[in-house]
Amino acid sequence: MRYGTLEAGGTKMVLSIGNENNELTEQTSIPTGTPEVTIPAMIAWFAERNIDALGIGTFGPVELKEDSPRYGWITKTPKLSWRDHPLLPPLRDALKVPALIDTDVNAAALAEWKLGAAKGLNSCMYVTVGTGVGAGLVIEGNLVHGLMHPELGHMLLQPAENDPAPEGFCPYHQGCVEGLAAGPAIEKRWGKKAYELPEDHPAWTLEAEYLARMCVNAICAFSPEKIILGGGVMQQKHLFPLIRRRTVALLNGYISHPAVTEEIDSYIIEPGLGTRSGATGALLLARRALGELL
Repeated sequence: MRYGTLEAGGTKMVLSIGNENNELTEQTSIPTGTPEVTIPAMIAWFAERNIDALGIGTFGPVELKEDSPRYGWITKTPKLSWRDHPLLPPLRDALKVPALIDTDVNAAALAEWKLGAAKGLNSCMYVTVGTGVGAGLVIEGNLVHGLMHPELGHMLLQPAENDPAPEGFCPYHQGCVEGLAAGPAIEKRWGKKAYELPEDHPAWTLEAEYLARMCVNAICAFSPEKIILGGGVMQQKHLFPLIRRRTVALLNGYISHPAVTEEIDSYIIEPGLGTRSGATGALLLARRALGELL
């Protein structure tokens, strides 16, 4: 079998081919232009490779109810040319293969739960901190859907007292995780991109504060057995110990599980699959589209 995978991002579309061993054997990327330009280019690439099924992990929000006539449509995204536009239907119809779609972070959470850092557990939360902040959840072995899908990046937080931009930079909400802690928020607040800031810059204490508050809220709300933090901002590895320490301090002994009290270094962790979590999750979605039990 040849499984097509698509990581649909705000700046680029990453297309891959995978096999039954969950290996990605071929990959390319296409700039995310308008749908009228980008979708035909993706169809052409997959068509040349005779795929048997397609899995998509996408930026959102996205309609995930399979009985909806708008299943697989991007909805109220800030990327205006893709707002209220179908993504899965034109690909599925042109390629004539079974297809499934989920959020990019749900796909990554699925991969980490099945094959990565949360393998063997019943639950995990995968968070990407980059251009935006998003989170995917697996609970009792199931991807979490509901009215839509988790949107933890827009969880509202109490601003830190020392934040020079306490309202954040989200166009929808004041004080949400994304508006306070995403890469663009760091750049707008401090005038430099995250990777240009030294490790002793006050930006990192503030960033860790907000991400720790997010972790505390998630622990109390969902009780995940692992919290996996990925994305471009989390390439700053010095953030992990700051987030862990502050999470423990904010919980203040209320959550007494050893995973938090004794093993925090192995509880809030990096992705086990590295940068391949999203594409591997899309591969697993493609396999599910064919009815394979995973």
